This record gives sequence, structure tokens and C-alpha cells, in this order.
Amino acid sequence: MIHASSIRSLGLTAGILFVIGAGTAFAQGVTNCPLQPTVSTERRTLNCQPGLSITVERGAHFHLADRNRDGRVDAIVLDSKAALVDVDSSRVQGGFEVVTPQAIAAVRGTRWAVDAQRGKTSVLVLRGRVAVNKVSTEQGVTLGQGQGVDVDRTRSALRVNPWGQPRINALMARLGQ
Repeated sequence: MIHASSIRSLGLTAGILFVIGAGTAFAQGVTNCPLQPTVSTERRTLNCQPGLSITVERGAHFHLADRNRDGRVDAIVLDSKAALVDVDSSRVQGGFEVVTPQAIAAVRGTRWAVDAQRGKTSVLVLRGRVAVNKVSTEQGVTLGQGQGVDVDRTRSALRVNPWGQPRINALMARLGQ
């Protein structure tokens, strides 16, 4: 798990692979996360390696990182909009993290969605378990299937809640699910 103090250096030392924003992709080095052809103008899907798929909402600002420099993506730094991450732990070694300005969500293998908006990050687990740490306090919680958490920049405690179906449906619709 990344600590809050290392988030800022992540972008500088991680080996940025792609920058995608407003529908434009720029490859920078490793090409193991090609954009998949899509008929949707609302989202893009990257299949980074067998067992790792990332769907990002159109206009999302993010970059992918290879923190251990093994040529494989192991984190996404998401600054805005939503991403759906599907990790098969039997095929992806070492886990995967989503880093936002407010939170770090890490797993070994699962399916979860992260929505980074102005001053708040929301995390929803669809399958498996996800550890979420708050950047401002390093407080952490673990989410199970159907659970979510809203993380802001304040020092308030994290509260794990079951998400209602309307909220789940709204986020998943943005991601084409």
C-alpha cells in the first residue's frame, strides 16, 4: 500500500505509461495497455495484460504507472471522473492501486469502481475486497462487495456504507455497465 507521503512522488518516479484525458491517448514507453476499440463516446477500455482491465469515463484525467518498473501497469493515478478496475488475482501478481487526491484504493484481485470528483473520492466494491486509505489522515477501511466509502480532504472519519441500487446504477451507467 502506498502511504500519503509517497503519492506526490508516485507521478514523478513511477514511469508514466499513458496520459489520457479528454479522449486523447499518448503512449510513453510501455505499450501493454492498448485502448480497445469502442463505439461509445462515454468511456474507454484498456486491457493492460491478461487479468487487468480498466474502463475510464470519457474525459477522465489520469495516468497509469509501473511502480516496480517490470513493464506492467500496477497503478492508475486518477484525478477526475470515474474508473472501473477489474483485477484477476490469479493472473496479476502484486495487486493494483487506484490513487486519487483524497484516497488510495488497493487490492490483490477484485472488481471495483472509483469516482474522483471535486474534493471527494467515492469507492464501490463490486466483487472481492478493497483496502481504502484516506490521504489526509492515512486512516484505512476495508470494503466488501456492495460496500462503498466517500473520502474527502477533511480529517473526518471514514464510514463504510452499503450503496443503494440507484447510486450503484448511476455510477455503473457512466462506465457502460
